[in-house]
Amino acid sequence: MKTSAPALAAVGRILAAGRDKIQAEWVDWIVSRLSSVQHPRRETIERQVALLLDLLLQMTGPLRRESTELWLNASEWYGQTAAQRGLAAGEIVEEFQYLRELLIRHLSELVAALPARQSMAGVLRLNRFLDMGVSHAVVGYTDALVESLLERQGIPVGATETDDTVIEERLDQFEHDLAELKSRA
Repeated sequence: MKTSAPALAAVGRILAAGRDKIQAEWVDWIVSRLSSVQHPRRETIERQVALLLDLLLQMTGPLRRESTELWLNASEWYGQTAAQRGLAAGEIVEEFQYLRELLIRHLSELVAALPARQSMAGVLRLNRFLDMGVSHAVVGYTDALVESLLERQGIPVGATETDDTVIEERLDQFEHDLAELKSRA
């Protein structure tokens, strides 16, 4: 287990302190954009967002290397569920970009307080994590879209009802994997 750089550890502390507020703002923004297409319940979206934020917190701590694969898998799966919500490819990117905006707002005081070299290192590392999440979410979205086109003879994904049970079962598995990761700390 490698210790975190001081700037990254400070980012993690700020994220942990503001996690609930970030989660509430991100969920509200996502839910306000949902269309009339069938979509998961708000509670399911809240769990997905909580999972991603908890994984992002792990990425700023000493288990960041161990949590990278789980972060990428969860991001890819988030993209798959976005396809089920009927989003366009750019909209999944927008959802992650809004998270980036929220993080910038919540970290602005820390960035201003740290020496320039440290704050830049922390911000760049966090942006790298988010960029990896965005790219894997887009991969998951694309895979889900291609699969739906092949399985449903050209009927786009999102044109059928989303099964919350399937999403929640996968969420349970990711949450279990995250709990195992945290227990190693």
